Amino acid sequence: MANGPAPFSEIGKRARDLLYKDYNFNHKFTLSVPSSSGLGLTATGFKKDQYFVGDINSLYKNGNVTVDVKVDTYSNVSTKVTLNDVFHRKKVALSFNIPDHKSGKLDVQYLHPHAAIDSSIGLNPAPQLELSAAIGSKDVSMGAEVGFNTTSASFSKYNAGITFNKPDFSATLMLADKGEALKASYIHYVDRPDGLTVAAELVHRLSSSENRFTIGTSQSIDPKTVLKTRFSDDGKAAFQCQRAWRPNSLITLSAEYDSTKIFGSPAKFGLALALKP
Repeated sequence: MANGPAPFSEIGKRARDLLYKDYNFNHKFTLSVPSSSGLGLTATGFKKDQYFVGDINSLYKNGNVTVDVKVDTYSNVSTKVTLNDVFHRKKVALSFNIPDHKSGKLDVQYLHPHAAIDSSIGLNPAPQLELSAAIGSKDVSMGAEVGFNTTSASFSKYNAGITFNKPDFSATLMLADKGEALKASYIHYVDRPDGLTVAAELVHRLSSSENRFTIGTSQSIDPKTVLKTRFSDDGKAAFQCQRAWRPNSLITLSAEYDSTKIFGSPAKFGLALALKP
């Protein structure tokens, strides 16, 4: 909903995206081929160390129906069928993997002007149950999520959070990792021509009283190039340069330096190329 809260999974997403999204310290290649008929194909290749893996993904859209099929290097087939607005303000998705016959899952999302609810149930004799909900508005919302494993009769996850959003900043406080961690994040959009944005995340482990701090920035070097930096208190510094060298096509260079690493190279580099004709 335009004025309603985002789903619980979106809480804190702005800061997370700036700090972690698209950082890749390996080699990755993506080719996307859209089609006017509603069928799109995406091929992805990923090289890590001496191994190369990849997948081919086909996405078909027709009205309210979306069919997403992915085949990876190991001949695993993942399928997801989504029905948008199948009922008023509801979205239903059915997903399963082949040959894993226990991987079936049914997801239902309901969006209301003052609430967003997501539920998931595994389609097998001992299903995994998940439920998340957020209430409020697009400016202030709070929510929680819980996962229950019926096989072990135990909770697989439970998290809660609250977020406050404005056009120039967003602040989030999360109780995560089954109540073991308290996470606070903040992102601020500076009123400058280069679109400078600053984000920070503080993680406090309640059981060990351990603290982790990460800060990052993003700004435009020119209309086609974005530079991101990230620094953390564990001695790691990273940067990312992403350039749109042609419409809808991106080349991304990432690098990280670990000042605490004694053996081996303290630096890591990665290159990602995304082509979309």
